[in-house]
Amino acid sequence: MSSPRQEAEEPRRAAEAQSLGMRPPEWQGLLQRADALAQGGRLPEALRLYQLASRHTQLRAEQLGELVTCLARSVRGSEGRARPPTSGREWEREWEGLGCRKCQGFLCEPVSLLCGHTFCKRCLERDREKAAACGFCPAGESGARRLRVNVVLSNLLAKWFPRQVKASQLRHEGNRLYKERKLQAALQKYNEAVCLAPNDHLLYSNRSQINSTLKCCEEALHDAEMACRLQPYWLKGHLRKGQALANLGKTEEALHEFLFCLAVDVGNRTARLEAQRLLLSLFPYMPGDAQEHLPDILQLLSCHSRLKGNLLNSVGSGSSSQSLQRLLKVNLEPNKCLAEDQEGVDCGSSGKPTPGTEGEKGPVNDKEKHASVPEPAVLISEKCRLLKRKHCTEEPPDANVPSKIVKRDPSDEKESSAGNCVLFEFVDPSDLECSLCMRLFYEPVTTPCGHTFCLKCLERCLDHNPKCPLCKEGLSECLAMRRHCKTVLMEELIAKYLPDELTERRKLHEEEIAELSNLNKNVPIFVCTMAYPTVPCPLHIFEPCYRLMIRRCMETGTKQFGMCIGDPVKGFADYGCMLEIRNVEFFADGRSVVDSIGKRRFKVIQHSQRDGYNTADIEYIEDQAVQGEEYTELIVLHDSVYDQAYMWFNSLKPALKSRILSHFGAMPAKDSEPQANPNGPAWCWWVLAVLPLESRAQLPFLAMTSLKERLDGIQRILTFMSRAKSR
Repeated sequence: MSSPRQEAEEPRRAAEAQSLGMRPPEWQGLLQRADALAQGGRLPEALRLYQLASRHTQLRAEQLGELVTCLARSVRGSEGRARPPTSGREWEREWEGLGCRKCQGFLCEPVSLLCGHTFCKRCLERDREKAAACGFCPAGESGARRLRVNVVLSNLLAKWFPRQVKASQLRHEGNRLYKERKLQAALQKYNEAVCLAPNDHLLYSNRSQINSTLKCCEEALHDAEMACRLQPYWLKGHLRKGQALANLGKTEEALHEFLFCLAVDVGNRTARLEAQRLLLSLFPYMPGDAQEHLPDILQLLSCHSRLKGNLLNSVGSGSSSQSLQRLLKVNLEPNKCLAEDQEGVDCGSSGKPTPGTEGEKGPVNDKEKHASVPEPAVLISEKCRLLKRKHCTEEPPDANVPSKIVKRDPSDEKESSAGNCVLFEFVDPSDLECSLCMRLFYEPVTTPCGHTFCLKCLERCLDHNPKCPLCKEGLSECLAMRRHCKTVLMEELIAKYLPDELTERRKLHEEEIAELSNLNKNVPIFVCTMAYPTVPCPLHIFEPCYRLMIRRCMETGTKQFGMCIGDPVKGFADYGCMLEIRNVEFFADGRSVVDSIGKRRFKVIQHSQRDGYNTADIEYIEDQAVQGEEYTELIVLHDSVYDQAYMWFNSLKPALKSRILSHFGAMPAKDSEPQANPNGPAWCWWVLAVLPLESRAQLPFLAMTSLKERLDGIQRILTFMSRAKSR
């Protein structure tokens, strides 16, 4: 059956056939059957039909899309992706985790965005034209602001990896020269950079591109191979290698690289177009019986260490060619094959050494000799396994190049002998301390001006002044953010290199949060107005101390604080009401509007202060329940006062009633059980809130523990106001 895409192609192919004076079935039918066979995984039969179709007309590269898809699908295997090898490993860069996600290289002049991600400054400047500063997260800023280097991170990189920092600078200078078409100058920059950082795959990849532009194809291939050895599953390295091989006329080897790229990323357009073009160039050289000689045509695909076994199901197991036998041997006896590879056997060319490889003796190009650098000794086995070439002696990497930083005991001789670690004295905890609290960064946040602080420290400073505490640059954009994003890379560095210190710092933070979460001791007190249980209390927060207080209430999860009226002697009254935050609306200038509602009443035991706002040790108070005749009298009084309050409210002018309703809401209904709530009926507190009483007159009602006394007081006030109104 043909696919919808094939059916869409059918009219175009028919038109082409007519323009060539050819009957469509002579080649169009062959192509359709070939595509169907390729879709079904029947590669040998499909190749034969493609070859027959090519005898009728000049095929175009885009007509081999199904064939390339079939090859890539067979490579990916049953899981839909290329599997990593079971033996060996990728060479771990000594600066792993300190790379830029845009250029894939070591960070150069790192800039941390407000979204928390860090990139090279030049990469961000280059992407400014695309109006996307981050591009890796939904919160990524579009960034028209001036880019500032992360001061702390830049100093750390310069201290830990001075040679890599210099190499990254040379890489960016080389890129600039290459863009200006100063190719020799760019190549010289990259030569210097490679000498400083011999394990940076990006340097080799970019130098390969420069050499390709200079038509130095052998040097371009050497650099691309080195990039692939350092990062075996990096697509760009294999694209570079495939392009270099194609420039050297090594069509089948180039095809094998592009198909591997498609096996890892089926949507890679460059690899697909190159693979289709190279496959098309192979058809004139294919023997008549394509099915019988298939393994000889695509032998490099069959023996590649990352592709072996995946293509076996596609080509069938009946072939008797030597390369297919070698493929079976690799799967059944991998150890023996590895030994043969080290002795100089090339699995991809009928057992003969490949000309022009590193293991072959002969003259060496002077330019390549000076431009290349010694390979790491660890990569010798990788070279034999991945490239199937002769084993050669390599020099060890430069001992002065710092590698992965690991916290360990310097006296551990076994670790020291590994030669790939920097002693722990390179990681000084003081390099990762907040300049405000003088403690290890906890939830580090980097400002647009490039300075890093603990999240809580920065927020407290912005409460008082919307400027950077160090350079005094305006931070209005930070102030306008409701939530600050932590600098991801800084958090990862602390967790990786200072785990013990981070654990202690986290423990200290949790203790502080636990202390702030206590709703009996050191409870935050907002000294402002009278608040009652169940009654809404909207607040406008603008003072720095109360900004901090509200933020802490939200961070601890309690969302509660006390409200008291002021007292000229003690600072605030001895009785108050707990408020619970229902919502907070923040403004760009730091102000906020808090929607809160009254919860429980309390009595102050001890007055105190914390970080500029009032606190108190408190105990909660409740109404005392009554029974018997007292309860019967309470019910009668309760109903009477409620009816009196209801009539008074309805007698108010419409404008006044409207304002009360918009602020406090409607009057609560009468409770069927007045003593059900420890704080008494909700309508009592609503009436007290709307009555025009001074705060000092309202405070005694809050302290009462007798519902009967509270109802008597409300009744006296309502009676007085009714008499005053009648006059």
